[in-house]
Amino acid sequence: MSTVALEPLFFHLRRRETPIHLSKQNPFRPFFLISASSNLNLNLNASFTFRQPRMPALAASLTDTPIIDPLQCSDTFFTNTFPINTTQTVEGKVFVRLDHRKDLRDLELTVSCNLPGKWILHWGVTHGDDVGREWDQPSHDMIPPGSVSIKDCAIETPLMKSLLSTESDTFHEVRIDLKPNNEISAINFVLKDEESGAWYRNQGRDFRVPLVNYLKADTNMIGTKRGFSLWPENLGQMPKMFLKSKSGQDGSSKTRDPKQENTQPEGFYVEIPITKEVSINNFIRVSIKKCFESEAVKNLLCLETDLPGDIVLHWGVCRDDSRKWEVPPAPYPPETITFKDKALRTRLQPRGSGKGSSVLITLGEEFSGFLFVLKQNEKTWFKQMRNDFYIPLSSSGSLPIDGNREDQSGVQREAAEEASQGTSFFSFTDGIINEIRNLVTDNSSEKSRKTKSKKAQESILQEIERLAAEAYIFFKTSIPYFSEATIAEPEAPIAEPEAASESEALALDPEICSGTGTGYEILCQGFNWESHKTGRWYMELKEKASELASLGFTVVWLPPPTESVSPEGYMPKDLYNLNSRYGNTDELKDLVKRLHQVGIRALGDAVLNHRCAHCQNQNGIWNIFGGRLNWDDCAVVADDPHFQGRGNNSSGDNFHAAPNIDHSQEFVRKDLKEWLCWLRNEIGYDGWRLDFVRGFWGGYIKDYLDASEPYFAVGEYWDSLSYTYGEMDCNQDAHRQRIVDWIKATNGTAGAFDVTTKGILHSALERCEYWRLSDQQGKPPGVVGWWPSRAVTFIENHDTGSTQGHWRFPSGKEMEGYAYILTHPGTPSVFFDHIFSHYKNEIASLVSCRKRNKIHCRSTVQICKAERDVYAAMIDEKIAMKIGPGHFEPPTGSHRWSLAIGGRDYKIWEAL
Repeated sequence: MSTVALEPLFFHLRRRETPIHLSKQNPFRPFFLISASSNLNLNLNASFTFRQPRMPALAASLTDTPIIDPLQCSDTFFTNTFPINTTQTVEGKVFVRLDHRKDLRDLELTVSCNLPGKWILHWGVTHGDDVGREWDQPSHDMIPPGSVSIKDCAIETPLMKSLLSTESDTFHEVRIDLKPNNEISAINFVLKDEESGAWYRNQGRDFRVPLVNYLKADTNMIGTKRGFSLWPENLGQMPKMFLKSKSGQDGSSKTRDPKQENTQPEGFYVEIPITKEVSINNFIRVSIKKCFESEAVKNLLCLETDLPGDIVLHWGVCRDDSRKWEVPPAPYPPETITFKDKALRTRLQPRGSGKGSSVLITLGEEFSGFLFVLKQNEKTWFKQMRNDFYIPLSSSGSLPIDGNREDQSGVQREAAEEASQGTSFFSFTDGIINEIRNLVTDNSSEKSRKTKSKKAQESILQEIERLAAEAYIFFKTSIPYFSEATIAEPEAPIAEPEAASESEALALDPEICSGTGTGYEILCQGFNWESHKTGRWYMELKEKASELASLGFTVVWLPPPTESVSPEGYMPKDLYNLNSRYGNTDELKDLVKRLHQVGIRALGDAVLNHRCAHCQNQNGIWNIFGGRLNWDDCAVVADDPHFQGRGNNSSGDNFHAAPNIDHSQEFVRKDLKEWLCWLRNEIGYDGWRLDFVRGFWGGYIKDYLDASEPYFAVGEYWDSLSYTYGEMDCNQDAHRQRIVDWIKATNGTAGAFDVTTKGILHSALERCEYWRLSDQQGKPPGVVGWWPSRAVTFIENHDTGSTQGHWRFPSGKEMEGYAYILTHPGTPSVFFDHIFSHYKNEIASLVSCRKRNKIHCRSTVQICKAERDVYAAMIDEKIAMKIGPGHFEPPTGSHRWSLAIGGRDYKIWEAL
């Protein structure tokens, strides 16, 4: 006798070696369905034993489940697998080790992590003669290979896969050779996971490793106390484990001048527990068979999922295309309850393998569809495209058998139709909502108030709590993706500068507001990272003003004008002192005046996020400001990593190298608005380039722009795109969504640099993947595809290129990049180094073509090709362009085309 265990879903039948004799009416089918709650002994001229798999106790009666003869079941006529993306918190550790080298003079710092990811060590040094900056760059001999400089205050070094890694455990580490001396007193670092963009700190502060023995004890230091291996739970209980004195093992020390005796720290090793959210790919699979029972046809539906935890199936059926939920007649699977007489809820049972859960449901032939959603652990709902899952119960249904292909089935179309018809399962709560309204507003009739018992009212209150909890969960888990319906560009043509003044343009197009220009701007960044070194950059740029105007540029972005700790200007100190490394105040005024004479607007680079202090507080921390804006530490955010601010918590990301300003303080906003207005009136700036706007809420930007009324403003919102194992993800919607969210926070008063477009151009051109330049809706994949009038497109600037080279555009592909941004909507920005190079004539031709065809920030794009080796598009039906080595010719239809510009792997045509 053969023994076969029935699995909770589909069960396989094994035969003895003795053949089974079957009639023609009931041909043998080796794959069949049977109720998971049944125990059967079948006699088919051979002996079989079926044993029920081990399952938890069932709430429903087992006798309610029908027994279906497996020989009367047809083959599976429908199966579909729905991918489900979830996140899971995984635990790991960061390991920090300080070791003496063999010669006992040098040290080696090792930082490692055992969680998967693309880990970056963001680090710097503190000098013994610190004058306000706790972060500085180390000497070149300390910097590991593969590192990049971050401005002039930090280094970013990738953690490489360690030799200790195994197939199951990934281990990344970086090693830094240290040569302690009186100049370097500590190493500061934070850890960044580039895959998720998350930063890992020591309880909100930077990690600090002391290299000398006279440093003042601080809560973010780590060191050598014996027996200490994990970070403390509470900052107030931080043990004194920074350094161990050479005078005694008991921790005592002799009196001496510590700076005269620079004793090195002993080696130490600590482990820091961390957690990370990782993406998990799960599935829901539904299969259906037809079975014949007593001249009736039944649908046997099997649903299984590998989602972990307690899974509840909220389900019902419908009879027609309206997809109106209803409850089918019994029998039901075990542990099934009725929900508001409109749906059923069934707890899925664990599968025999121990992985995932499943359920088997028998449905009549009179129903046309099966509707469901899943709930995990009583808090998370899983739906399809934010609508209910729909499964046809007819073999001629709209869904194909192979449901693994994402765009085969048309489920998205059906879900959209369902959403428009309002048939989602949340409509079940309409009655509850009416009861809530009656209970809260007391608008119910006298009769209903009399008949409503106290128990019923308590039931309603419980339902309110349940709905509120579900709404909160739904709100937290939903992603607010941008849609054109949310921010629609005006259809009316934009006013042309030749035909209308600025005020007339504003009247013709209400979407053109102060800060966004007329739409025909072409921006030039008027400096690079080395421009300050001449000491007279303002005068040098003044000499080029006429040439820039003749090339077609209408706006020039000037460097930061204020006194600054760093020569480039991005560490401002006294905001009203405009004598900088680029020139003095009078030279700046002359430059702006000259730009206006040749018809060019001037943008000032406003650094509003942070400011360097003039004095130390009583604790020796640099957070007291001087000059005309003599703020105290109340102007510094409270959660700044190391500047002991007494303001409120930051509304954005902190900048490590200087105190982050608290823009929630009214006196701060008042002073900054007066300063911006003073710059507008005193210098003649026409607008602003806003530095590091990730550091504070965009609503404050709106306040500043409303006060200073710039002609044009653009913010630098730069964070990492999404990568998987070093390769850029196809979909960068989440990245551009963050930029769009910031623009929305400013109420659209400012634009933003389209970092998404730059990043996608990198991969498209460098890897010959031009298909990346079209999103799923057939539009440009950057901010320019969602909100073109607020997108400032660029391929290079002083940070990404120049001598810094943090994210340099693919070499030799620069003109392809400019062929893209200078023909497409958005406001293009051209880097100074490229203008005055061998690219000058090609750039001038592209700018001239854009102006000649009146391409503007809201021009329409029709993508004609987005393939592996070529991207092609038509803009406003006036220009056709292509980039990439592949072939493209504009279609000959209503337009005749003439080749206007051609270069290496790019061509531009104009309509005749």
